[in-house]
Amino acid sequence: MRRRRQPVSAPEAHLMGHLRSTVWGPAEFVGLPPWWLTVEGLLAGCVAAGAIVGAALAGAWYGVPGLADGEGGLVCAGALVLYLCVVRAGRALIGIVAVLGICLALQTPQAAVGVVLAQRGQVESVVVTAVEGGPGAVSSRGRYLCAVADRDGVPLKVRLWRGCGQATRPGDALAMVYDPKGQVPPRGVEAGASPSHPLRSLGGWAAALVAACTVAVVRSFRLAHTASHGPAASGAPGDDPAAAS
Repeated sequence: MRRRRQPVSAPEAHLMGHLRSTVWGPAEFVGLPPWWLTVEGLLAGCVAAGAIVGAALAGAWYGVPGLADGEGGLVCAGALVLYLCVVRAGRALIGIVAVLGICLALQTPQAAVGVVLAQRGQVESVVVTAVEGGPGAVSSRGRYLCAVADRDGVPLKVRLWRGCGQATRPGDALAMVYDPKGQVPPRGVEAGASPSHPLRSLGGWAAALVAACTVAVVRSFRLAHTASHGPAASGAPGDDPAAAS
């Protein structure tokens, strides 16, 4: 025999609606969201993503450690989260935006180094002095690392993994790109890599951040309630029942 489902009481329904509104945002509109709200969400997401990437690029280009290391990007991500808290977006969506912003800020420094080297880097031939790492090495993430020396035989303090492979042996020549101003560390030249590749690798993170921010702002929409909780205003004195008696 089937047991009848107990109807949800009004207080429970109100509590569930409040929790859903707090977690995902109220989204108090019918049909499509207002266009200006969508524009606001897109603008906030694009500005935040641009600020995160731009801070790392400026830090790498001008040699500002706090920006080049991604700290400036983390501040920009925090500012976006604060903005979503001010508009009272859903907490789950705020958390998703925070995670995406942090991931973008942590991925940007390496891409910024690649952009600087692609714009003003110079290529130099170096000689491999030792090969370390490989698939079984945990510290190198399975990559082969080549210790190198310049053409005069002076060992360099950097180890290269781009261009260094299983077939690389001591004495082989590798191409290394370096910054003449010394603002970013040198790295090996990767065959077939385009100058725009570093920024393209950030496209997915930036697009996800903009999309999540737009959804969070759109779902934060609340209707303005102006209903008065007090007694209705009295009319003319002749309408008062006490006066008519």
